[in-house]
Amino acid sequence: MKILVIEDNKELASSIHDYLAGENYICELALRATEAREKLLFFTYDCIILDIMLPDGNGLELLNFIKEEHINGSILIISAKGALDDKIKGLEEGADDYLTKPFHLPELHARLRAIHRRKNLDGNNIISFNEITLNTNTFELKIHGNELDATRKEFELLLYFLVNKNRVLSRQAIANHLWGDYTDNLSNVDFVYQHVKNLRKKINTAGGDDYIDTIYGLGYKFNTNKG
Repeated sequence: MKILVIEDNKELASSIHDYLAGENYICELALRATEAREKLLFFTYDCIILDIMLPDGNGLELLNFIKEEHINGSILIISAKGALDDKIKGLEEGADDYLTKPFHLPELHARLRAIHRRKNLDGNNIISFNEITLNTNTFELKIHGNELDATRKEFELLLYFLVNKNRVLSRQAIANHLWGDYTDNLSNVDFVYQHVKNLRKKINTAGGDDYIDTIYGLGYKFNTNKG
């Protein structure tokens, strides 16, 4: 997942960032509401970790902003406020879950994974399509029941394709999703081509069908009508 952490406590924000980065997530920080708004308008995130109390605004106002701008992404509120009305208001405004400070980072991680499963993977850890099976808990990729020796990025790339079946994904979108927004500063994202090529080759070698279409000038599409 690609995650935006909106939290003004630098020590806590850094701890969350380092922990999630250690779990191989793309994680970015915003210490103020103004910075968060800018990132949310220009970049996409799978999940937004949102503190209610910010130095230049209220997290609930950001929730309304996200809704008004039709910004996609799951929302997990974190706040020292444990009052029931804050929790209810946050959930009613569109948050997917609420975690009261202080909390353990493994619990935060578990909440994020649960939200992601509910919203994007129909609540499942096992994602299957024909002969392809991915386990998002163990990061195992199997073709016809046999485990494929895939890198973590190849696993995440195939998962991104499966979650977005039959949609054209630009190379820039793939790069941003898997490597973060710093790719916007690169002169090109041709390295995406090599990762897609390697993934295709491994699947074909294992006896799987090639569902990934190259849409010239645009990007790639996982085509479910093939095979």
